[in-house]
Amino acid sequence: NTIRMTSRPSVPTRELIAFARGSVPLFRSSAPLIFASNDEVNSPIRFNDKPYRGRIEVFATPRGAITVVNVIGLEDYVRGVIPNELSAGGFPALEAHKAQAIAARTYALKNRGQFASEGFDLLPTTRSQVYRGLSSENSLSSRAVDETRGVIATYQGEPINALYTSTCGGRTEDAENIFPNAVPYLRGRECAAEGKTAFAPFMIKSSRELFEIKEEKDLAFARDVALLAVNGFALPVDKVSSSWLSAHISETEAREWLNASALLARKVSYQWLDDATKAPAFSTALVLAVFGDNRADTLLNNADVDYLLSFHDGEQVPKADRANVAMLLRDGHLSLFPDATLRPKETMSRASALHAIAHLLEARGILSLQKGTARPATGGVMILRSNKGKDQPLVVSHDAFLFREFGENLYQMKSLALVGGEAVAFHVGAKGEVDYLEVRPGPNGASAERFSPFTNWTAELSLGEVQARLGRSVRGIGAITDLRVAGRGSSRRVIDLEVIGTQGTGHVRGGRIRSALGLREQLFVFDRIYGAGNRVSGFVFTGRGWGHGVGMCQVGAYGLARQGFNSEQILKAYYTGIELTKMY
Repeated sequence: NTIRMTSRPSVPTRELIAFARGSVPLFRSSAPLIFASNDEVNSPIRFNDKPYRGRIEVFATPRGAITVVNVIGLEDYVRGVIPNELSAGGFPALEAHKAQAIAARTYALKNRGQFASEGFDLLPTTRSQVYRGLSSENSLSSRAVDETRGVIATYQGEPINALYTSTCGGRTEDAENIFPNAVPYLRGRECAAEGKTAFAPFMIKSSRELFEIKEEKDLAFARDVALLAVNGFALPVDKVSSSWLSAHISETEAREWLNASALLARKVSYQWLDDATKAPAFSTALVLAVFGDNRADTLLNNADVDYLLSFHDGEQVPKADRANVAMLLRDGHLSLFPDATLRPKETMSRASALHAIAHLLEARGILSLQKGTARPATGGVMILRSNKGKDQPLVVSHDAFLFREFGENLYQMKSLALVGGEAVAFHVGAKGEVDYLEVRPGPNGASAERFSPFTNWTAELSLGEVQARLGRSVRGIGAITDLRVAGRGSSRRVIDLEVIGTQGTGHVRGGRIRSALGLREQLFVFDRIYGAGNRVSGFVFTGRGWGHGVGMCQVGAYGLARQGFNSEQILKAYYTGIELTKMY
């Protein structure tokens, strides 16, 4: 089980000549030279100042080039591959590294002798597997190698060609759509756990009963109620419903809510003698409660006020309240009815009053929500991504208010999944637990490879750049004028790209599409850019993933490991119908 690794050829010569410092040759040889160490652990052989296990062979090729080969045992070879194919720092999950170790070992065994005519087995680059020797090894990767020693993936008793790709974009592709031949175990697969339990490890749950919201217009008001409740407002959160919100506010409620606003704003608590249940008086009382002064009269002149109150019944707003109503309307804290009226003589609804309070307090930074980006939740604990490199765990209260964004609205939930990448806003209560949480889905979705920076990407190419890149692949069609997707694979990857020119059309097919265009992946769509004369002048490619898209998704393996998959489950999720076999 030895692997012969080569470096790139260097200076042309037909005979090896070894020199010391100076010009006097030490010896000449037409046979391979072998460099080895008697103490590989403490004093390994070095090449270009980098340490390597095993031995180094140097020989001259018939073409007169020098080839440097690292001859090494299979297990030690895998040790030098894993850290370079799956970063331990970026993707620190042991089971993912074990899956990578088995795949790398299997690939090496299957492709051993691929370059035998040139005197070695494999290249240390992405053409085979990235290998950087002893200096790249780390404890996590080495542990993965040790715990899978001798284990390979087999199909019908034979080692598989264990292809893998960095980031598959959410699903892998059938081999024959990228490479020349169909392979039974290299079929397109979803890069995600399947079934209802897929998100179970990431769930945050609450025992709090949901508000009885029946009208879409009340969704924002439900958020207002929850936000005010966790900030000290005495609200009957067990009775909140669309009918409760639409009911008129009482004088007692108005006084209590205005005093609570003043308390939060650190202003004097007033004894509200006037009826503050109608919009004009309520507006004046709210401005006094939050600002402590009647600043609207100072900052707005009569023309400003008349302009801002130029709705149907604006003239009915009492003079003493006009500036305050105008300011709250201008800043979006107060709103009109759908018929562009304020109805200043009618009692406000609870929803309108609470929304005005919450909107103003939040705008003033008084209802402060902490914000961040979530890591995958674990055990009901929310994990926040930290810019300082250390994640912050936060316990979510058993009866927390939970809100999840769907479309443009936030909806109260009994449970929600934090798979990682979501934008979160939250409030921490007096017990140090999160008592209010709102979640907006992350841009990378929920596929297992969502942790990759290449899950989503865009690239813009001018028509000239497309011509330069595809001109070598499609000839005899004249100047390129447009592109058309003529075929997609099982994963929706482009597998047939029609290239339209002034003198005809041509096709780029299979894995050549990605390399010809110079894109990260061929799981993409594109939009045309039009220039003068409404002619195509370029393309914007929007895609997912990085790599050829066949076999195991490396970042997806990490994602599945985070969901509790072991190495065998990970490998069988990507390679159809395989078994794991221990060779020794």
